[in-house]
Order: sequence, then structure tokens, then C-alpha cells
Amino acid sequence: QVQLVESGGGLVQPGGSLRLSCAASGIIFSNHAMGWYRQAPGKQREMVATIFPGGRIDYGDFVKGRFAISRDDAKNTAYLQMNSLKPEDTAVYFCYDIVLTLWGQGTQVTVST
Repeated sequence: QVQLVESGGGLVQPGGSLRLSCAASGIIFSNHAMGWYRQAPGKQREMVATIFPGGRIDYGDFVKGRFAISRDDAKNTAYLQMNSLKPEDTAVYFCYDIVLTLWGQGTQVTVST
């Protein structure tokens, strides 16, 4: 059974950092392009970052050097390091397997004082 499980979300103050993880099972992870998306209340889901086999990386325009996506194929895990967080980064963050068009369940990130 193919599964994506996110973790690492939570409440953080503005300017803080969080590291999200996406653990994949049931796939040959190294062959799959993986993405992080987010959806804030009342807004459309948007791409945060994607990482392809071989290392190509794309970021959403709003990231502006604050976030970094990475992957550890030996651990079947993708990561999203988020720094300099802003209240407008508050959203549910989803992991996405681009090959299978499969979503994880999401993890809530709240940036607030």
C-alpha cells in the first residue's frame, strides 16, 4: 500500500523555523518526484517546492529563499525546512507524489504570536 505521512507541523512564532518530513512507503522513492504544497483557509492549494530525481528543485515565487526542500532516498523521506516564517505561511502543508498524484494527509503549520 502506497502511503505518504507528513510530520513536523505545529505552532511557531513569526521569524521561527520548522522542518516538515514526508515519509513514503510502498514505492521506489528514489524514482519519484516529490512536492510540498500548502492550503490556507479560503485559498487554493499552491505549490511550495518540488524536488525531482537527480536533484532539480523548483520553488513557489513566495518562498524567496526562506524554505529548502530536500530528500533522503535511503530513508524514503522528503523534507521541507522552513525559516523566517511569517503569519501568512499559516496553512495545512501537504506532501505530494508527482508520479502517482498521491497526497498525504497534511500537517498544520500555524505562525502566530
